[in-house]
Amino acid sequence: MDPEKIMEEMSIQLSEALMALKKSKTIEEKVAYSQVVKNLSDAMGVFLNLAADSMMEDYYLKDD
Repeated sequence: MDPEKIMEEMSIQLSEALMALKKSKTIEEKVAYSQVVKNLSDAMGVFLNLAADSMMEDYYLKDD
């Protein structure tokens, strides 16, 4: 799957979860949506770290 499409979809889901969190009324809803936001943020962070590591490897390989 295309990495750009993955990041775009995750960004859309994160925005939707943040909007739902904003509109939630009960503590239970707020906790549930905050967990979704945290999980999506963590997943995006892992993906971005992987992409950054990959770019650094490419950079160092070009120098050799």
